[in-house]
Amino acid sequence: MMSAKLWAPALTACALATSIALVGCSKDPKDAQQAAAAQKMPPPEVGVIVAQPQSVEQSVELSGRTAAYQISEVRPQTGGVILKRLFAEGSYVQAGQALYQIDANTNRATADNARAALLRQQANLNALRVKEGRYSQLVGTNAVSKQEYDDINAQVKLAEADVAAAQAALKNAEINLGYSTVRAPISGQSSRSSVTSGALVTANQADPLVTIQQLDPIYVDINQSSAELLRLRQQMSKGSLDSSGNTRVKITLEDGSDYPIEGQLAFSGASVNPDTGTVTLRAVFSNPNHLLLPGMYATAKISQGILPNAYLVPQAAVTRLPTGQAIAMVVNAKGVIETRPITTVGVKGQDWIVTEGLKAGDKVVVDGVAKVKEGQEVSTKPYQPQANAPQAQGAAPQAAEQKKQADAPKAEQKATAQA
Repeated sequence: MMSAKLWAPALTACALATSIALVGCSKDPKDAQQAAAAQKMPPPEVGVIVAQPQSVEQSVELSGRTAAYQISEVRPQTGGVILKRLFAEGSYVQAGQALYQIDANTNRATADNARAALLRQQANLNALRVKEGRYSQLVGTNAVSKQEYDDINAQVKLAEADVAAAQAALKNAEINLGYSTVRAPISGQSSRSSVTSGALVTANQADPLVTIQQLDPIYVDINQSSAELLRLRQQMSKGSLDSSGNTRVKITLEDGSDYPIEGQLAFSGASVNPDTGTVTLRAVFSNPNHLLLPGMYATAKISQGILPNAYLVPQAAVTRLPTGQAIAMVVNAKGVIETRPITTVGVKGQDWIVTEGLKAGDKVVVDGVAKVKEGQEVSTKPYQPQANAPQAQGAAPQAAEQKKQADAPKAEQKATAQA
């Protein structure tokens, strides 16, 4: 009995030592396997696109406002009382259409007086011409003196001048009589009339009777920064931008819809506004249905030229340094990440337009930019845009909600049956 008690502690110590030795032997191989597995992990996979040069249309979006093609403020050119308004306010009027009728009695009397004065001068001229004819016969026989003949000849010329003056006075009186009917100088949309029947108006008064605006075609005035304009001109001077042909302009309306008709750039301002640092551009648009009205806000997309050797790179592939320098990650021939500074000149859809920093065949990292760094070895796969991902994400909760609503009656029936 005593010998067993003495051996028990020795056996326990041996068992403990054996278990510790076994644990130590089993731990080292496991750690070695984990370290070897970590060393043999495959490189991270990134989605890339292959850069290919292409001709890209460079455009810019700028804000602007519509303006009438022509504006005419109609004022009376003779005085009098308005007898009648001859058009409907806000209606479309044609050039030459009668708008107002002014009391013409005074102008008509003036015209009649001028016509009578002309008849008097013509009668006097006829009498002097007859007398001149007689003197021309008598002067040859010395029946009248040469001086008398010269005098009658001078009187005839004076009478002819009086007749011409009377004709001009009559024409002026008839013009003033015609001004008694106020007519539209241009075709366009009329505004609200500022006068009614019975109003007294004067020639060339300050306040217009009505304003007419031509809306087809219509202008869109656009403001572009002088820095952007300078950059475009430098590109054209270097030959890196082809701007041959007419500059096309498209606009988006205030409600977000696109105007269906394309316009043309009419002119570019020759000076910079010192307050805003912008240059005014003016585009002309056809407006057959008068959808565009003066003063409407619009976003204009101006095609400024063609970049012959540019690259389209998704926006997710481009990052920027604190200095503003654009950076793209490129996988070289050895499968290692390289950082490339690039030059962007604008956006086309969801892509940056890159003009410098890439060459044909470069593999640009688009998917997985955040998980790699320069000098890291990676594996590549073609980048697949996930255009429908937002819709799918939005559709998943909707489908779950529909399934929940469909299962609700079944759950109620099951609960009723159990009850």
